[in-house]
Amino acid sequence: MKAPRLRLIAAGLLLSAGLTGMLAAQESLLPPGLDERPAPRPRATPSPRPTPAPHATPTPVAHAAPPAPRPAAVAAPVRAPAPVAPPAPLPEDTAVTANAQAEPGADPIDAIDPALIDQLVQSSAPKFDIPPQTRRSLERIGFLAEMDGGLPSVSTHYLSGDYVSALLSHMQGQLVSRWGHILLRRVLASRLDTPVGMNGADWAALRADLLLRMGEADAARALVQEVDSGFYTRALEDSAMESYLASADPAGLCPIDALTAADRAEWNWDLSRSICLAFAGSEGSPALAQLDRAMRRGIASKLDILLAQKFAGAANGTHRAITVEWGDVDTLTSWRIGLAFATGIEPPEALRRKQGAGYAMVAGRAPMLSLGSRAEAADESAAAGVLSSAAMVDLYAEIAALQEPDAIWGPRAAQLHEAYTATHTGDRLAAIKALWGDTSDPVRLASREVLTAYAAARIEPGTVADADAALLLASMLSAGLDANAARWAPVVTNGSQAWGIVAVAAQAKLAPVTGAMLGSFKSADSSPASLRSGLLLAGLMGLGRVDPQTARDFSGQLGLDMGRKSRWSQAIDQAAGSHNPALVAMLAGYGMQGANWTRMTPMHLYHIVGALRQVGLEAEARMIAAEAVART
Repeated sequence: MKAPRLRLIAAGLLLSAGLTGMLAAQESLLPPGLDERPAPRPRATPSPRPTPAPHATPTPVAHAAPPAPRPAAVAAPVRAPAPVAPPAPLPEDTAVTANAQAEPGADPIDAIDPALIDQLVQSSAPKFDIPPQTRRSLERIGFLAEMDGGLPSVSTHYLSGDYVSALLSHMQGQLVSRWGHILLRRVLASRLDTPVGMNGADWAALRADLLLRMGEADAARALVQEVDSGFYTRALEDSAMESYLASADPAGLCPIDALTAADRAEWNWDLSRSICLAFAGSEGSPALAQLDRAMRRGIASKLDILLAQKFAGAANGTHRAITVEWGDVDTLTSWRIGLAFATGIEPPEALRRKQGAGYAMVAGRAPMLSLGSRAEAADESAAAGVLSSAAMVDLYAEIAALQEPDAIWGPRAAQLHEAYTATHTGDRLAAIKALWGDTSDPVRLASREVLTAYAAARIEPGTVADADAALLLASMLSAGLDANAARWAPVVTNGSQAWGIVAVAAQAKLAPVTGAMLGSFKSADSSPASLRSGLLLAGLMGLGRVDPQTARDFSGQLGLDMGRKSRWSQAIDQAAGSHNPALVAMLAGYGMQGANWTRMTPMHLYHIVGALRQVGLEAEARMIAAEAVART
């Protein structure tokens, strides 16, 4: 009977400590003097057995200067605490002391082992693994500070959490514009205030989920790491699971597994806890034993458990052979990709091709894959905006440095070297065009143009035909080399595609845009329904580089109504009018969703370019407009 009684005493102590902490933490809302009550009389009844309380997120401690107070009109309402149901009475024969016959007046705590009390205190501590003074606030989340290129933190300070959540959650992640992708990634990574009525952890989860849909695994992981593990909500736990898997780091989930996600019952969290047990350095192989039980119970597919066993086995030094079989698998999931990469396995080619761009976005930045596999994936991810021109050049430089370069990618790395170092312009241009290949695959062409951006900028203006000039300009502008592109303004033919690219990409208006120039551009436009001409007009109007009468005349020739309004256009115009760059960037990303530029309308581009320019993002506006003219 001694052990049960001790457990009852421990439960009473925990309940007493919990209630004391709650009363101490709760701030009175009454005027001074009205909340004073006489001390309650001590109860003669036994201490009740505590009812488990739902998990509550601890209040974060802010160390940075607090933001400006929000107006009372948008402040979150104060909610009264939920009523607590009275606990059920204990059985009459239950004792409350460690002895069967307690002496009158004896203190029950004296009969408890001090070590047990210490254990109870430790078990009732908040779920944190860091000291209170170093915990980060949830009022401002993000890893890209404004001084490092992020957007102003206060841009989201007064925004409605419901509005922002609806906006970001309805974005699929694929954008028609590479520069639109880069801009959206920038705003999602910025250190921004938590919108009104939203939990800071959920604010991080919302942005991380969109980054994952965009193929930005590293940025998503960095964002979820901005929240202390003890503050994680269910949504952020799920985002962290996907982020760590997409970055091939399953062990990164261990702090979350030990804290807020300790009670998650889903199969992926169950297997993750077994993996973390292996990385905890425990003696023997309890982790593999747990995974064996999971296999017998069939809580997940055989492949998923085999991948977990292989990763856990590498952690605890066992020499158990694990053979991963892909025969019955017809699809790749984030768990399978992440665990396969973490164990140095590349999924079968048939599954990789079936997964398409989703796999390429993750594989292009995975350092454990072969350089050839990463280069193949880069032909997708660079076009989307995940990889920069510098990252692409570094990748090909690694291939060229191999003693035995890949049979396919080694010659291409040599061509890139020729594109930079050949003596004659014709040889450099030939190497660049060889890397571009044919234009049958627009995504591959766009990625190769990103690869050759700096080599294209080394070509002297006026040494190539206008058709090649348009591709060279598109290449150098994919890396933002607008000053190099502006050097071509005096030599390109007025009304050509190269002229249109320079007209919107240059840092300032270089020459008047006439109706004759626009008419020549339209006559050479081979895009469906003269879409390229409409996008050029939209870019020029948004940048303020064409006079209103010329714009109206050309709009009539194209049959466009640039003054047409929609709920989206009104929203982005209002955001620009309030000078909110973060909201403008998010709405611009919403308006640029699609697989290619044929999904964009001139009206949408006009509002996007104009709004970005109005809030101080003119460089991004120019690059988006130039990309529209170059890739349509």
